[in-house]
Formats: sequence, C-alpha cells, structure tokens
Amino acid sequence: MSGAMLTREQESDAEVRAVDQQMINTFGRLNARLSEVRGEKDGIVKHLEVMDDASTELMMATGTSKVLLQLGDCFMEVPEDEATEHTEEETEKLQARVDSLSVEESNILKEQAKLKVVLYGRFGKSINLEDS
Repeated sequence: MSGAMLTREQESDAEVRAVDQQMINTFGRLNARLSEVRGEKDGIVKHLEVMDDASTELMMATGTSKVLLQLGDCFMEVPEDEATEHTEEETEKLQARVDSLSVEESNILKEQAKLKVVLYGRFGKSINLEDS
C-alpha cells in the first residue's frame, strides 16, 4: 500500500482477537528474522566471491612459492597447496551456510504466506503485511 487512507468501505470492523494478535506478532518476528537471514546471506555471498578470487589467484601461481594467508587479523606465510586447501575448506563451509540460510529463508516465506492468507481473510485491506 502507498500509505493512503482507506475509505470506510475498505476498512474492516473485525475485532482483533488474542489469536489474531499472536499471528500478527509471529508475522512480525518472521519478517525481522527474514531480514537478518537475507543480510547474513548477502554478506556470506560477498565473502564467497572473495574466496573464489583468491582460489583463482592461487591456481595461476607457480606452485613453488609461499603465499600470505590471512587468519583473523594476522598473516602467515604458507605453501600454495596449503593455502589452496584452506580456501577450498572455507568455501565449502561458507557454501553450506548459504544453503542453510536459503532453506531458512524459504521456510520463513512459506510460513508468512500461510499467515497472510489468514490475516488478509480476516482483516482485508485494513492490515498491511507487504514489504514497504
């Protein structure tokens, strides 16, 4: 909705019962969690891109030199094969987390869809459950 006032005909006179309020609160909590999940997922995807770039650089290296590997706030000089192994392990962990967050996002959206059907059925246009 664009923030416009509803006409009297569009308003619902339905009383908000305790069960309705619980569903509205659940929807709000799911919406907040959905925002967190999407934010975390976006951050991990960006990190995955960095890891992919690092992996590509390691593949183009000569194979006999040592490279600097960042662990936390410090750098360690390690052989290329060890750095390659580390990037592969990190990439697998990050991809598993992205997959997990994608499943959670999907489950949240399904639950929200169920709540929307019930709440819009009861309150019509008097309730706004869409993203702004």
